[in-house]
Amino acid sequence: MRDSYNYNRVFAAACLGMLLFGIVLTSLGAVLPSLINTWKLDILEAGSLASLLPFGILAGSLVFGPVADRYSYRILFIICSLLVIAGLEGIAFSPGLHILQASFFIIGLGGGALNGGTSALVADISAAGTEHRSANLSLLGVFFGLGALGMPLLLALLPEGTPYQEQVSYIGIALVLPVIFFAITVFPAPKQSERVPLRSVFALVKDPGILLPGFFLFFESAVEGIINNWTTTFLQLGKSFASAGSLLALTIFVLSMTVTRIVLAALLRKIPSGRIIIISVMIILCGGVTLLVFPGHGYAVAGLVLLGIGTAGGFPVMLGYVGSFFTALRGTAFSLVFFIAVTGNILVNYLTGVFSRQYGISSFPIVLIVCAVFLALFLVVVLVRFWEKIHNNL
Repeated sequence: MRDSYNYNRVFAAACLGMLLFGIVLTSLGAVLPSLINTWKLDILEAGSLASLLPFGILAGSLVFGPVADRYSYRILFIICSLLVIAGLEGIAFSPGLHILQASFFIIGLGGGALNGGTSALVADISAAGTEHRSANLSLLGVFFGLGALGMPLLLALLPEGTPYQEQVSYIGIALVLPVIFFAITVFPAPKQSERVPLRSVFALVKDPGILLPGFFLFFESAVEGIINNWTTTFLQLGKSFASAGSLLALTIFVLSMTVTRIVLAALLRKIPSGRIIIISVMIILCGGVTLLVFPGHGYAVAGLVLLGIGTAGGFPVMLGYVGSFFTALRGTAFSLVFFIAVTGNILVNYLTGVFSRQYGISSFPIVLIVCAVFLALFLVVVLVRFWEKIHNNL
């Protein structure tokens, strides 16, 4: 019941959790070069750190739903935050490579569960109706962008030459504050008084309401992931950008996505979400074509702006659909969808590396275009299959 908790406070807790996730991911990317230099890591050792983080996120995406459905979001958020803190302090004071590797996995585990758990919580407390859920989920996504954009600025305020150990340790200490906020906040009661039956989970695994939105987000997450991981390399080697210019262009992508999600938080309450997601996929396709076809730095930045605008709506809209399809096991349903989505991120990132090695980094936009085509195909299937449930007049 809504009157047992304060909606604004709980929504703020979800936003704080998403902000934390954005801060952590950005911070780890910023300190990874320092880790490599300090520990004299070779390519394989550095790659193990970079790969353990997304596999931790994958594991966290799978477990958050059953925990939230059975034990409450408060316990989930507190445990996940403590895992992230432990991982950060493990990186700061690690005596060797194995502790570093375990710390990256633990951070991914806690962060992945927070990422999915915050979305499931917002879906739970939002007013009935797909559009309200999608709008609130879009607003939630803004806070990931704020964390991703704001953390590099905060790190830049530290005195020049501050060791990475101190940077990471300070971040970990600061995250105690969200833990305190989670502990004193009243969250919605768990939906399940007993352990979630395995047969119910297996039934969800086969449900088209999970699989079709999940595979749409498989490619949506893939697009977001390869843009974040490969854009700077593509711009420097394929478009002759300077290092600082490529980082600025990537920041513009994140900023365009964040601003678009703010706009969508209002538009999704007035315009059918199906119409918005169709336009979003078309914009992604246009962004990929712009990067592939048109030369020059200006067109490259324009392509990234289009990609930021296009990718802003995918997760809020599809999670809004899933939130409307499932009620009793909504957390578990979100968990399965996020697991599929993160799998797409990891797999397509790997395939992008193989493709780039074989055909050159200049072909990177082709991967984006192929993903956009699959997004369009799965979107058509989702809208046709669930037309009555979505209740959109396109």
